[in-house]
Amino acid sequence: MLLLDTDDLPPGERVEAYRAFATAETGACGVEHELGADGEFHSRLHAWHFGPVTLFRTQGSGMRYWQSPRHVSRDPWNTVSVMTQSAGRAGFACGGRQRRLGSPDLALAGRAAGAWEWNWSGTGESLALMMDVEELGLPDAMIRAAVPLAAHSDVTFLLLTQLTAINADADRLAAEPGSGGVGAAVVALVRAFVASAVGGPAVREVAEQTRLPRILAYVRAHAAEPGLTPERIAAAHNLTPAALHRLCEEEGLDLHAWRRRDATGLN
Repeated sequence: MLLLDTDDLPPGERVEAYRAFATAETGACGVEHELGADGEFHSRLHAWHFGPVTLFRTQGSGMRYWQSPRHVSRDPWNTVSVMTQSAGRAGFACGGRQRRLGSPDLALAGRAAGAWEWNWSGTGESLALMMDVEELGLPDAMIRAAVPLAAHSDVTFLLLTQLTAINADADRLAAEPGSGGVGAAVVALVRAFVASAVGGPAVREVAEQTRLPRILAYVRAHAAEPGLTPERIAAAHNLTPAALHRLCEEEGLDLHAWRRRDATGLN
């Protein structure tokens, strides 16, 4: 859903309008904008709700978005966000560490990790999935530890594939009766993403709890490949084909039928 298109506003009102929408939707923050080639600021902000998860898409001229220590302390929401730069290159800074990110990359930020910043120059597009920390069921210390290690998570490709598929069909998916299920699947993948980045004893428990969402995300990511057999799916998740069959049976899922659904596999 389109929340704001600054081109609908007089140039002098655009920056303040964007700042007001960003604060209302994402919490206390700071925003700065870069003017486009025509000397004006352009931005389109979309948001869709999928049960416990909100997807934000921001398109337009260069910008800088940040939460300072003061913003974090004032923010009443304890949220976590997973972000990617789907067009252009972005800078991400948190905890004294900096990264450059493009479309194959994911970054993690939130109140538990403290102050952070996201920025890009020129025309770009960013995507962000935001949810309450309570939905993840993971301690703040684990989320904080995962932030500098997010680039090493084994779940990055699966979560990024899910994010890309949701973004491509967001209007339809958000209007579906089962949109909450889409959000629940995202939460499970984000839990796995965080645990995989951190490693340690918690990984095994979270891996067990999120096994089916990870399997479905894996099938979605590789659905177009002719060699995607039950044996391959099982091996990728340290299961025997018989164990995979039992898991799907227990969940009332016909894996072959699920693979034949529409291209997103999300409805």
